[in-house]
Amino acid sequence: MNYIGIDLHKKTISICVVNQEREILDRKRFYCSEPERIVAFFESMKPFQAVVEATASYEWLFKRIEPLSERMILAHPGKLRVIAESTRKSDKLDAQVLAEFLAMDMIPPAHRPTPRQREHRRLVRRRNQIKQQITRVRTRIRFLLADYNADRKDLFSSSGLTYLRKVPVSDADRCVLDQLIAEWAFHADQLKAIEKALRDFAESAGAEEQEARAILDSIPYVGTVTVDVVCSELGDVRRFRSNKRATSYAGLAPGYRESSGKRQDLGITKKGSGLLRWALIESAWRLVFHTARWRTVYEALAKRRGRKRAITAVARRLLGVMVSMLKSGRRYQPAMV
Repeated sequence: MNYIGIDLHKKTISICVVNQEREILDRKRFYCSEPERIVAFFESMKPFQAVVEATASYEWLFKRIEPLSERMILAHPGKLRVIAESTRKSDKLDAQVLAEFLAMDMIPPAHRPTPRQREHRRLVRRRNQIKQQITRVRTRIRFLLADYNADRKDLFSSSGLTYLRKVPVSDADRCVLDQLIAEWAFHADQLKAIEKALRDFAESAGAEEQEARAILDSIPYVGTVTVDVVCSELGDVRRFRSNKRATSYAGLAPGYRESSGKRQDLGITKKGSGLLRWALIESAWRLVFHTARWRTVYEALAKRRGRKRAITAVARRLLGVMVSMLKSGRRYQPAMV
């Protein structure tokens, strides 16, 4: 059996092949623009196992090599610290370390989303990007109008837009303002289009995904946006052996530093999806404001830990409730808090 480590970059791919005794059998370097040569090389290495890190562009290579391999592993880059912390770092050495770890069966695997989950993530993350762009443009418009003491609350309603087009400003600022208004309108149309695409995507879901959406939707004040984020970012929750693992995946697990018997609590790790953490914290605030049971939990935590840590803890508990509901197939009940 050959064991192949792959160091993949945007333009090049470095490959190292070792045997069970970790002796180097071959090294190769290809351009990513020549996939036929890459596939031919892996064909010549059969039988083999291969490993590639979960970088942003691994999917095209994974699809081509997986059918040829005995086993194809996606490696967790954050856990391969030996590569990240190496003082003698190069593409050649990175591929060699990956191959040697694979031969020793010591590769920490990363989760590989399904094709549907990847599509869902792309749509959900794009919607979030557009919303951020809309917020940025609105802020710039208000900042410009502040110089004229001309801001108003209903600026982006139909009457507000009429006002925007007529408000007296200098010629230079009128040019900038008209462009910002056009940019805002463009992003608003993009948002409508992406939201329609997400609605169509939800309608095409299989029975299992529809059930998961319905379960999450049963939680009060958890809306469609949060449901989309949780479904796309978490995927199949059965892959988490415990709620703590799901919390860690979301980056909501509290960190700590321990030395000489003394332990220092740190903030949350923030490793994982920032969008998922944002959605959970926003939902946590809505639950705290609108439900007595969640507010009681929050206030008890806030007295001991402060408001910021308390709402983070509520978001962590909310994620645990969501994971438990999805695993059991039960709808929301206040007693779950």
